[in-house]
Amino acid sequence: MGLPTLEFSDSFLDSPDFRERLKCHEIELERTNKFIKELIKDGNMLITALKNLSAAVQKFSQSLQEFQFECIGDAETDDEVNIAQSFKEFSQLLNTVEEERRRLIQNADDVLITPLEKFRKEQIGAAKEGKKKFDKETEKYYSTLERHLNLSSKKKEAYLQEADTQIDKERQIFYDASLEYVFKIQEVQEKKKFEFVEPLLAFLQGLFTFYHEGYELAHEFEPYKQQLQFNLQNTRNNFVSTKQEVEKLMKRIRSADQDYKPPGQWTMEGFLYVQEKRPLGSTWLRHYCTYEKGSKTFTMSNTENKSAGKQPEMFKLKSCIRRKTDSIDKRFCFDIEVVERHGIMTLQALSESNRRLWLEAMDGKEPVRSSAYLSLKYSFSFLNEAGFNFVRKCIDLVEMRGEALKSLSFHPKYSTLSFSLAFPLLLYLYLYFTSICHFPESDDQNYRVCAVHALVHKLPERNKQMLELLIKHLVTYVFLHSQNNLMTVSNLGVIFGPTLMRSQEETVAAMMNIKFQNIVVEILIENFTKIFHQPPDPNVPLPQPQSRPGSRRSRAICLSTGPRKPRSLYTPTLCLADAESEYRSSDKHSTS
Repeated sequence: MGLPTLEFSDSFLDSPDFRERLKCHEIELERTNKFIKELIKDGNMLITALKNLSAAVQKFSQSLQEFQFECIGDAETDDEVNIAQSFKEFSQLLNTVEEERRRLIQNADDVLITPLEKFRKEQIGAAKEGKKKFDKETEKYYSTLERHLNLSSKKKEAYLQEADTQIDKERQIFYDASLEYVFKIQEVQEKKKFEFVEPLLAFLQGLFTFYHEGYELAHEFEPYKQQLQFNLQNTRNNFVSTKQEVEKLMKRIRSADQDYKPPGQWTMEGFLYVQEKRPLGSTWLRHYCTYEKGSKTFTMSNTENKSAGKQPEMFKLKSCIRRKTDSIDKRFCFDIEVVERHGIMTLQALSESNRRLWLEAMDGKEPVRSSAYLSLKYSFSFLNEAGFNFVRKCIDLVEMRGEALKSLSFHPKYSTLSFSLAFPLLLYLYLYFTSICHFPESDDQNYRVCAVHALVHKLPERNKQMLELLIKHLVTYVFLHSQNNLMTVSNLGVIFGPTLMRSQEETVAAMMNIKFQNIVVEILIENFTKIFHQPPDPNVPLPQPQSRPGSRRSRAICLSTGPRKPRSLYTPTLCLADAESEYRSSDKHSTS
């Protein structure tokens, strides 16, 4: 399984599960840091030790072979699979180069050592500094919180208000440190997919240049290098488009109110202090609690008890009542009755707003706020004849007066107009296509096309007609002119994937799936005639979401191992991507 996604909303809950997921990222980051150090050490051996060149290359090749590349999420695009597999490909190439033993490796420091060291110091180093700040603010916040919760409710109101203001400031500092650390550590994990591999690719390209017999090998390497560059560029484009959305989400989460309830599988969850009665008084122990409203199941996990194997306690809720302030020396308290225990259980929330959320979830005396859910009828209300006429007129205007409209859009008079949409144009389409988020792992490109073909024909007829209208415009007036407008099928996928198939839920995990939405749009454009003008194959089973068994590295992209034919001299270049690489058109299998 890959690295778990870290949600910004989890920073507010700071649950044990969130801490465990964060620890997985920290272990992976430390492992990557150690691997980079070893890689730099091996590279320096190649530069400084002529006599030990063979041993250094062999060690370097072995390190690449053994390293397991991990990416965020349970599913990967083919670009990510190929990038992860590239280390093993580099290892194979180095073994082939080792047979030649021709010349000294030159310029390796500029193309390999410096970029890796820069990535390690600037990116991984920044993540480590974020961890130090996060750990410091965590300790400070929870110690301050415990002192605050121990304040007597009989204190003067002015004193209590001042204490509340102070704890709010400490809580905000802790949340900011947590959000920034979560953002940075995931950013480094995403960046390593291209900033980590590109220096190796440049180093290998330079290595071939200075080998007398390296031209033949470089010629065989060229197709793979181009495919990998395309994979890297696709991954970089996905990163850029996703990063902006993730930053916006982080800012919205940061500005949320204190009584904000982050989305989760439970009706309510978070830390509560539970009163435990003792012979000589009582004590308050911190528990991480969850409540599921449908089954009225209340669960408590003692986070302060370090005994191994301690199972969470589960209860069925009978009632919940807010505790009056003058009836107890603690603030923010409420009482519950459960089936499994006799008597009252007294719980202390973290704040007044937090207590209100617990009472609302448990149907206590506080008023219950009803959550507003999105109705699918909303997305269908625009797919009437008037909606179609409007879209057709817009497309006709773009096709007939595209240049004039483009000039008009940059006019100062219209620069303040907002065209933002609250919902994706084809919300229902996304609900169907979420079931094929895992199908890019399939090796069979034809199956993917057939799967999309079948799902399109399962859409409601009005949605299918609207989709056909849009894709036809993209094919006829945009994609077929890609040599002039540089809008390749890959670029169109990046632009229209999130627009047509955006998720209802704004989470980091949903944004990471943008790359799969892009692939679906690419397939729709490349196979427009077949998908919309031919019936689907009834023998093709529809894809079903499923957990990924075992390792994702199930296939390799190997260079030819057959006998090499004499070729003319070939001079490889050191550049990773020229000015046109960003807009390079993908070949027939680019989306596979």
